[in-house]
Parts: sequence; structure tokens; C-alpha cells
Amino acid sequence: MKKYIFFAIWIVLLLMVPVTILRTTPLAVALKYPVNITNFIQRFIGMVAFILLFVELILGAFMDKLTKKLGEWIFKFHLFEGVLVYAVVLAHPLFLILFNHFAGTGWDPYRVFINACLLCTSPLAYYYTLGIVSFWLLTLAVFAGIFRKSAPWLKANWRNIHVINYVVFLVVGLHGFLIGTDFRIQPFYSFVIAAYTIVVCIVIFIEIPKLYKSFKIWIRN
Repeated sequence: MKKYIFFAIWIVLLLMVPVTILRTTPLAVALKYPVNITNFIQRFIGMVAFILLFVELILGAFMDKLTKKLGEWIFKFHLFEGVLVYAVVLAHPLFLILFNHFAGTGWDPYRVFINACLLCTSPLAYYYTLGIVSFWLLTLAVFAGIFRKSAPWLKANWRNIHVINYVVFLVVGLHGFLIGTDFRIQPFYSFVIAAYTIVVCIVIFIEIPKLYKSFKIWIRN
């Protein structure tokens, strides 16, 4: 029964995406032209990524307690969802490339994946930079997780590296909130505020004390 309740909550969270996005973009409009379709899918994927990242952080922060209450399957789901998160996050810029193509600006993977800036010429360029930075930070965290068992340093410092995921979540949320309107439409807007509040509290009251403890041990050694 607990497993069914968990997945019911998970599905309800994901259902906020179509409910929100269809309030601003009717399906008839979204499916009218290829440029509309790719833009609709890209926005949809971005919102799904934010939700999945939030769930991953919650599971990671409380895994021991959740395993005792829900069972060992929750850890396997955590691993599965981690792979799903990266696939969804990767699909988001890929659909942006398709959108740019159908919008008439050509194929330009460099602009989508690499072209970050520190002294940007416009606010929009900063918003895109947030997306690029979050993608590469998540990539770093994913590959660190893949190779942590084979690399002693990664294994010993995995907890510290894992904190990158919190940074990714906060940057992704800022990117989504600034670059489009979907993050500011109900019911997704309320979820964004609640998720941000929860994650910030986890960082302040759980992760920072753990990092401080690890730092003290490192100094002593």
C-alpha cells in the first residue's frame, strides 16, 4: 500500500505539468506547426525535469528513513529516476536545437550547449547561461556517481560531490522561472515555491552541517 501511495503522489506531481502548460498553450495551438510542437515538448520536458530533480533530492536526503518505512525498492527507484532525470535534462536542449531549426535560425548545438557568458549582452543570454551551467554541473555529478566505485577519491568524497545536485536544482529553477512563463503559472508556481523552500531548508539544516562535519574531519587528518 505504501508503494502505491508513493507512486500516486509521484504521478500527481507530474500531472501538474500538462495542467499548467495547457492553460497557456491549448493543444490545438501546440500541434499546429513543427515549431510549436518542438517548443511545447521542450517546455514540457523542462518542467518534468524540475519535478524529477526535486523528488531525487528528497529521496537522497532521507533515503535511510524512507528505506526503513517503504522498503529496499525505494533505493532502486532512486537509481532509476536518476538515469531518467539525466535523460530528460539532456532532451531539453536537444529539443531547443530542433526548435531553433524550425524557427529558421539553423542547427547550432554550440549555442545551446556551450555558449555561456559571464558578461552577457542581454538578460536573456544570462538566463540561457543558467541552463547551460546547470546541464554541465548535472553531467559532472552523474559521471562522478558512475565512477565513484572505481575511483577511491570519488568514493571517499561522494557526499561532498553529491551536493552539486542541490546547486543544479536551484539553478534549473531560476533558469525556468526567468526564461519563460510556465514556472509562473498555477498550479506549477505554487509547487516551485514549495519545492524551493523545502530544498533550501534541506541544504541549510542537513547538508551544510554534514559538509561542516566532513571539513572538520579533513582538517584534523
